[in-house]
Amino acid sequence: MLEPLLGLRSDDHGRTETLDPNEPLPLPLLCAKINARVAAFLAADAATERLRRVQEQTRISLGVIEEALDRYSLEQLSLSYNGGKDCLVLLILFLCALHRKQLATYSARIQSVYIISAHPFAEVDAFVDRSIREYGLALARYAKPMREAFEDYLADVPAVKAIFVGTRRTDPHGANLTHFDATDGGWPAFMRIHPVIDWHYVEIWTFIRHLGIPYCSLYDQGYTSLGGTTDTHPNPALRAGNAVEESEKVAFRPAYELVEDEEERLGRDW
Repeated sequence: MLEPLLGLRSDDHGRTETLDPNEPLPLPLLCAKINARVAAFLAADAATERLRRVQEQTRISLGVIEEALDRYSLEQLSLSYNGGKDCLVLLILFLCALHRKQLATYSARIQSVYIISAHPFAEVDAFVDRSIREYGLALARYAKPMREAFEDYLADVPAVKAIFVGTRRTDPHGANLTHFDATDGGWPAFMRIHPVIDWHYVEIWTFIRHLGIPYCSLYDQGYTSLGGTTDTHPNPALRAGNAVEESEKVAFRPAYELVEDEEERLGRDW
């Protein structure tokens, strides 16, 4: 059960009103709605240390995004988006920052890029399509290895100079990253921006659930880190029940019940 936030309306389970609109909103209205929810979250009295930490992480991430918006124009910025929980939090914070910086105009476009797994989940693709509709993403898709995908994307959209990425410290190759890192040698040149680099797994889910952000349905089936169908499985740490026969269906608890960072990728083959 989620802890309540004092001063922020929520139900008996600690969930706040959903951000999911009945119909897609124009970008200025969408960003204003998201900003109102985030502002209420930040203004509320946190009942627990975890909620206080999430509030602080939110403030830091918004500061990083606002710095990026000072350094680059919207035409120079893009968002790496694959429908996962981390880039979803990043997207919500980016839309919030657009309102705070008064950049959420009717003509603004949220440039984004989706590097598709070689063996994509239908549920992931469906959630990405939903995100395009509900968040107004101008999404380019590339079904190829990451380096080649970014090369093609920057060739197709040469104005882009910096890309927001939802990498966290505990992800592969994330240990030494900072908020702003130029790409390594041999990669196409752009600035990688990591606003959620220092968020912990449990903080990501606390933010998503308290703000009522819709997420990919695979997370409710025990998946905690999403890749492709050939290398991603429900997390064994979330196995529920006592099924012993091969014919018995194994159930898994939802992703948000996992707590430890080091267990997040137990369902991945790499």
